[in-house]
Amino acid sequence: MDTRKSLDSTAIGLMLILCLIWALQQIVLKHTVNDIAPMFQIALRSGMAALLLAGFMRWRGERMCFSDGTAGPGALAGALFALEYFLVGEGLNHTSAAHMVVFLYTAPIFAALGLHMKLPSERLAPLQWVGISLAFGGLAIAFFGRQQGAVPAASNVLWGDFLGLVAGAAWGATTVVIRSSSLSRAPASQTLMYQLLGAFVVLTGLALITGQAHLKPTPTVWASLAFHTVIVSFLSFLVWFWLLRQYMASRLGVFSFLTPLFGILLGAWLLGEHIEPSFLMGSFPVLLGIVLVSGHGWIAPAVARLTGKQRPVV
Repeated sequence: MDTRKSLDSTAIGLMLILCLIWALQQIVLKHTVNDIAPMFQIALRSGMAALLLAGFMRWRGERMCFSDGTAGPGALAGALFALEYFLVGEGLNHTSAAHMVVFLYTAPIFAALGLHMKLPSERLAPLQWVGISLAFGGLAIAFFGRQQGAVPAASNVLWGDFLGLVAGAAWGATTVVIRSSSLSRAPASQTLMYQLLGAFVVLTGLALITGQAHLKPTPTVWASLAFHTVIVSFLSFLVWFWLLRQYMASRLGVFSFLTPLFGILLGAWLLGEHIEPSFLMGSFPVLLGIVLVSGHGWIAPAVARLTGKQRPVV
């Protein structure tokens, strides 16, 4: 019997804080780009968060188990996680934090498509297909609706946006690997450890190869590393996994659209980023599409009640 609860004030409050934190991470990465390369910062935060997680697992009496069939899928999830943040780090060198957070958070769309093909229980419902169509239509507007010369170095911005979109696809692929492999039965801490170790090893190597393994030891950089390590990569993920154990995932997923929305607002406010009208026009159907795909389990029954159609949701 599923004992997960509907959302209450605790869950709503925590989800609002988590979405704000996840949006802020792109803002902080962009703000410190002149003092530490985003790729190297993500590598360092992943390594330090892995140490914190190891201490947490030891305190709880947990340990990594590589003989339970999770080593292969874990290595793949770690590689995809590293690829995602490699693309984020590179993309932030070309595009704004607001653009990056919107394109990165298309991940639920790609995850839904991948799970639709992999798991019979994850077949997409008609309402979710509507959401996917809206999201891709919005992406087309955001990508190709801008006027040439509307922003400086528009071709570079387009390249950065594309890297953000591919990063979202890599995140979606990570979700598919976790949900359709032995990792779906592994403790959340073990899955997170695979991802953190993968990001640390791969991104550190890439930062060294590409000459991006440098930092200026300024107070801002240390504060950024502390925020990313303790708040983002350690605490926020532990809280997220706790929420998934306590509450219905479909209800929590509806909040996923808030992170890119916060990213747009914070990018304009804190970084003074220019938000093009075409980007805004494209972002709204993307956000609506994310809500329809992620929150289908909650939205469809409500729509059925309003329309008087009580057929079961498939």
